[in-house]
Amino acid sequence: MSHNLQFYIDGVWVDPVVPNTLDVIDPSNEDAFAQISLGSKADVDKAVAAAKRAFDTFGFTSAEERLDILNRVIEIYKKRSGDLALAVSREMGAPRRMALDSQVGVGLAHLQKMAQVLKSFEFRHIKGSSLIVKEPIGVVGLITPWNWPLNQITCKVGPALAAGCTMVLKPSEIAPLDAIIFAEIIDEAGVPKGVFNLVNGDGPGVGQALSSHPDIDMMSFTGSTRAGILVAKAAADTVKRVHQELGGKSANILFPDVDLEKAVAKGVAGCFSNSGQSCNAPTRMFVPRDRHDEAAGYAKTAAEKFTVGPADAAGSKLGPVVSQIQFDKIQDLIQAGIDEGATLVAGGPGRPAELNRGYYVRPTVFADVTPDMRIAREEIFGPVLAIMPYDTVEEAIGTANDTVYGLASYIQAKDIQKAREVAARMRTGNVYINYPTWDAGLPFGGYKQSGNGREYAEYGLEDFLEIKGIAGYEAAE
Repeated sequence: MSHNLQFYIDGVWVDPVVPNTLDVIDPSNEDAFAQISLGSKADVDKAVAAAKRAFDTFGFTSAEERLDILNRVIEIYKKRSGDLALAVSREMGAPRRMALDSQVGVGLAHLQKMAQVLKSFEFRHIKGSSLIVKEPIGVVGLITPWNWPLNQITCKVGPALAAGCTMVLKPSEIAPLDAIIFAEIIDEAGVPKGVFNLVNGDGPGVGQALSSHPDIDMMSFTGSTRAGILVAKAAADTVKRVHQELGGKSANILFPDVDLEKAVAKGVAGCFSNSGQSCNAPTRMFVPRDRHDEAAGYAKTAAEKFTVGPADAAGSKLGPVVSQIQFDKIQDLIQAGIDEGATLVAGGPGRPAELNRGYYVRPTVFADVTPDMRIAREEIFGPVLAIMPYDTVEEAIGTANDTVYGLASYIQAKDIQKAREVAARMRTGNVYINYPTWDAGLPFGGYKQSGNGREYAEYGLEDFLEIKGIAGYEAAE
């Protein structure tokens, strides 16, 4: 039986209080292929009440009990990986192999890392004659995006479970089906009723109700900076904790000593991954001015190797972007790059010539980009790279940091000591030197308008915990 039109509340699948359906669109062909229900404040109230009841018990379970639950979730997640990959591929356009290996794979990595962390995490320690306790914050509201849906669900649900929190999840209404399968996984794993609740819906209908709810103790939100501000404002009246992972405009500084061809090719691949729909994508490539044209040539060659096509086509390296809204936004910014005088090196406006349906964007590279251009300042969230020349590394650092965002930055250099020195000066939550492999144990989050708080591993777990000091715990001698 499909649960697409239901919500998961208090351990059972239930119908919405008020019927209200929404089509789920396949961005590869623009066809509606499923429907979900959109929730309301009444559904949120039911889910929060269930979570509040469940916390009275779950909040006081042992770490060993919670680890057992997490391990059961992991095993069933593995079993359902094919179903998850197909859902993600259809709802947000990730090519099939990428959906399984990356989209589903990172979710599994987060759950496994959290289980590893929980085995040895110290929730209590003596300090002098006092006891310091780290305990669950309570009932948490989780709002997750469509671009890496399972990544964000697992790096919130995993630590919430590990901490002993109970929760209500609102996934993106654009890519909701993987979250419904995840709720089925939770159910099959025997997670106690009310600990995990799922209510589908949009921001105004469900996100607002969660953020402002007096019985929600914390909001964990991933999405745009604009939406994150709305969550924070809605949460302010109840003085709840708000953890946000928001937008980015990440710089990629290529030092004069690098192998330029290899560094550029890897930079293009990093920017275009997931069709450019990653908040930490290296979208601004800084290159030495005297090698700018050479870098542009390498970027053109690299970009033209990316085959754009349907998610289920064997040769597709880039799928579509997620929606008509995203497609139109990206097209507007590509046109702005042309109008403002950047040099179009590859790609450009419109779909690839052979594709007339679906939200496909041509892999696009601009050169001669200046810091005042929109494509250098606004988050594009598509496969669009801006190459920016610099005269000195010092100048590149200053321009790279001159942004409202601060999620990630990238440094390519043969001289590792110089790379380390520059990494210390980047105003970002993450710095990646010489394209390292992804690490589920690294803290993830941003400075400035890229958010607050950290996710992944023990850093994510800490954000779901309160700290209590119990004075006089040790009897005086």
